[in-house]
Amino acid sequence: MQLGRNFGWLWSAYAVSTYGTWVAFGAFPLLAVRVLHSPTFAVSLLEAAGLAVAALVAFGLGPWVEHRAKRPVMIAMDLIRFAAMVSIPIAYVLGLLSYGQLLLVSVVAGTANIAFAAASGAYLKYLVPREQLLAANGRFEGTAWVATAAGPPLGGALIGLLGPVVTVLADAVSYLLSAFGVLRIRGGDIAAPRSDTAPRPAGLLTGWRAIRGDRTLLRLFLNSILVGGLIMATGPLLAVLLLGQYHYPAWQYGIAFGIPALGGFVGARLSAPLVNRFGQHRVMLVFGWSRSLFPLGLAFVGPGVAGLLTVIVVEGLLITCMGIFNPISATERLQRISAEHAARVLSTWGAASKLLHALLMVIWGVLATLTTPLAAITLSGVLLLFTPLLLPKAPQSSGGERTRAPVRA
Repeated sequence: MQLGRNFGWLWSAYAVSTYGTWVAFGAFPLLAVRVLHSPTFAVSLLEAAGLAVAALVAFGLGPWVEHRAKRPVMIAMDLIRFAAMVSIPIAYVLGLLSYGQLLLVSVVAGTANIAFAAASGAYLKYLVPREQLLAANGRFEGTAWVATAAGPPLGGALIGLLGPVVTVLADAVSYLLSAFGVLRIRGGDIAAPRSDTAPRPAGLLTGWRAIRGDRTLLRLFLNSILVGGLIMATGPLLAVLLLGQYHYPAWQYGIAFGIPALGGFVGARLSAPLVNRFGQHRVMLVFGWSRSLFPLGLAFVGPGVAGLLTVIVVEGLLITCMGIFNPISATERLQRISAEHAARVLSTWGAASKLLHALLMVIWGVLATLTTPLAAITLSGVLLLFTPLLLPKAPQSSGGERTRAPVRA
């Protein structure tokens, strides 16, 4: 399906920055451990605190993004992310790198990520006709999973050849290339009109009110952030379990999560044909349930080849289901919100997700300390079994009709 030249540039910008992010996957913990010799708790705090603070800051960005043309916002966020990331290799070369700088960059980049995602999501709704949103989201989803599979092994090779900060530099450059891609987009833009009559606190709550006011959107929101949070909470614990307790070699650990990511690409390619044949709501329900069943299989992971194969199979099935579900969910979300309020809703959605992810990471870290990493992973799998109860029960008409409010960029 042809989605147009402008969509091609937006997709290219997303792809290059996504590949940069996954090439640099794990760079901050690596720098904290091997360069700064930070303790384990500090490494955990680096990820959780960065998510939480970025989310709190981003809550106020929704109205700001909403009332501005989206392409300049995306370019500005790319340049901010470039400046933040490039400061790390510069400080490293000068011998000035510190844990505080890593934490600050994590917060700045995380905040810019949320603002960029909100602006790009709102612009995608403006740029792509309603009936083509699923195809567009499928391309983004497929790109993300291929980057997830290819990025970390490439990043590991670069670190081995050129040192621990080269992947951070590659990530920084990817944001410059992303900004160039957005700059190449031609045509109109979208910005919500300003209202001087609404009090400012009410404006900040508009995103949440829009979610709460749509029953289907609310259930989708609660399901999305809870499933994502429970899966994210087990990420550090799996690293401790596989690398620490079971002594998997680093290359096996990379394979355990690289190969299954290809299932996400396959799932993303299947999402549109499945919807065309069986209907959007039915496919969303089936794979929303399926993605919550497989994580419990990680409770049976052990050492050796059998354990490695268990991880690959479980993660492969989970990620394939996510690859099908996520584009449909993203499409449903965009279809149910107005173009003018899309940035604010997406900012609220992203910020709430990151806050819950950070909270659950801390809670599951404590649980793993009090019990074992495997016990905490098992508990997450059990709780995930109940999350499909939050999925929308039946399709309802959406109020977010596609509207345009062109402005000059």
